[in-house]
Amino acid sequence: MELLVSVLTFTAINVVAVTGVFVITGLTGLFSLGQAAFMGIGAYVAGLMAVNYDLSFPLAAAGAIMIGVVAGLIVGLPTIRLRRDYISLVTFGFGEAIAALLNQAVNITGGATGLSGIPKETTLTIAAVSAVVCLFLVWGFKNSRYGRQCLALRSDELAARSMGIDVNRVKMTAFLLSAAITTYAGVLYGFYTTYVEPVMFGWTKSAEWIIMVFFGGVNSLTGAVFASAFLTAMPEILRAAAEWRIVTYCVIVLLILNFKPTGLFGEYEFSLRALWRRLGSRKRDVDKP
Repeated sequence: MELLVSVLTFTAINVVAVTGVFVITGLTGLFSLGQAAFMGIGAYVAGLMAVNYDLSFPLAAAGAIMIGVVAGLIVGLPTIRLRRDYISLVTFGFGEAIAALLNQAVNITGGATGLSGIPKETTLTIAAVSAVVCLFLVWGFKNSRYGRQCLALRSDELAARSMGIDVNRVKMTAFLLSAAITTYAGVLYGFYTTYVEPVMFGWTKSAEWIIMVFFGGVNSLTGAVFASAFLTAMPEILRAAAEWRIVTYCVIVLLILNFKPTGLFGEYEFSLRALWRRLGSRKRDVDKP
């Protein structure tokens, strides 16, 4: 039972992180290899506030998110004007710089030995509610004016500029929202594991989240959520396969990405209204004589 609760909690935390990545990658088409650094900022800042200043979970989370947004602003201002491939390189450098800073600041962060003693405040309920709230937040952003502008610049940035869209402002808005959500995922993670270390937040974690977005469908928030839940739980589901579980996991990902390049869901989005309409039409067909 404890293993199931742990898997579900980590799955919910990953859903929060991947919804943040979906904002920057799925909506704007930008690739950030430094998203895990924001998770590290959230985990360390909130953990230090709780350990050193005995702040409650909500206050520590709020403080960490503010720091994460400020860091996103510092990185985003010079970055959003660059081409997409250069954005990947700059964010990669940012992520490595944060990891190096966490390693070197031994007196503050504990260095390579990590930070321990963080109170365990994150529960399955908190993680699940946080995932649902972040999901609806990103869904609302996608369907807002900013979301439509993000989709426009993802398709053709030059055409978006010619239509009067302030591309840099839209990019910055998406980047900061993504940073805030991913930072909060780090807060949840730190307050669940009670221990964090710099190696947990390397660029490979960012790449893993990008893979999840593409696996589910880069144009589908529903797909991103499904992929993050499925791929987080998959290694545990395949644990019985022992040493073959990682191989099986990688084969599944490669098969989907190769034979369905648009992802499992493509551009499909789950809609309660569409589901209700479909059920209603099916009921009418059954009632016909």
